[in-house]
Amino acid sequence: MAMLKPIPGINSTPTTDMAVLKPVTVATPGSASDINFSRFIADLPWWALPALAAILMMWPMAAYAQSTYTMTDATNALIKWLPFLVLQGFVFNILISITTMALGTVAGVVLGLMQISPNRLISQTAWLITQTFRNSPWLVLLFIVMLAFPFKIEIGSLTIQIPDWVKAVFGLSLPIMANISEVVRGAIASVPSGQWEAAESLAYSRQQTVWRIILPQCFKRMIPPWMNWYAILTMATPLVSLLGVEEIVTLSRQAMAAENGRPELLVPFYGFCLVIFFAYCYPIARWTIALERKYTVKL
Repeated sequence: MAMLKPIPGINSTPTTDMAVLKPVTVATPGSASDINFSRFIADLPWWALPALAAILMMWPMAAYAQSTYTMTDATNALIKWLPFLVLQGFVFNILISITTMALGTVAGVVLGLMQISPNRLISQTAWLITQTFRNSPWLVLLFIVMLAFPFKIEIGSLTIQIPDWVKAVFGLSLPIMANISEVVRGAIASVPSGQWEAAESLAYSRQQTVWRIILPQCFKRMIPPWMNWYAILTMATPLVSLLGVEEIVTLSRQAMAAENGRPELLVPFYGFCLVIFFAYCYPIARWTIALERKYTVKL
């Protein structure tokens, strides 16, 4: 057998005091010892993870056992506050979503039509506005509107107060406007070019073509994505609680504070918020899917 070439510092006397690279033991590819975190998990005994899960589950149970305020008391407190949360909280969420969607839809349709304008300046400006608000975080837009808008407007001796919910509606309508603009532009682009050519052959003006030929074909195509954005907007309305608007999340916090802020109240109250939003938005989502299947473009 051929002799291995001596390597100073490993299998022969080192000739210098400089450090040398030690040989690396390569594990079988894919084995647990070849990666760091998986090595730690693989070295644990089989009972470690079940034991950790049991400890995590026993912790809140022990806390509840030491408290005289049970989950039954928390549920009774929720039932007592239900009319207040629904009639003055969730109904206001719905009003905010409807007002915002109406404002965003009107502005979005105008912006979408501007995007298809033959005037390059108008179309590029509309595209820039659309992309800016479409790709901006909703919460950031809400804070900008809250800080940028005045709390009141004084015109001579007339003082007009601007409530927080009005600022919230305007802040949420900006991303809705941008997304509806894209819905309108996409629906118009989906109309076959032959429709434009046929209208041109009949000597229709561009305005007549858009309003009498193109847009009537776009309405059914725009309904499903429009409903989808309404559901998304409704689920985003709790963001306005950060602006101090008294909707269901804000009122839930106030109700829990009135019940001495018991930690046992968190799950029932916020769980109810989750359930009521789901109960409102899920049928809309299912209806949206049904309409999308009904109005899909069949080639």
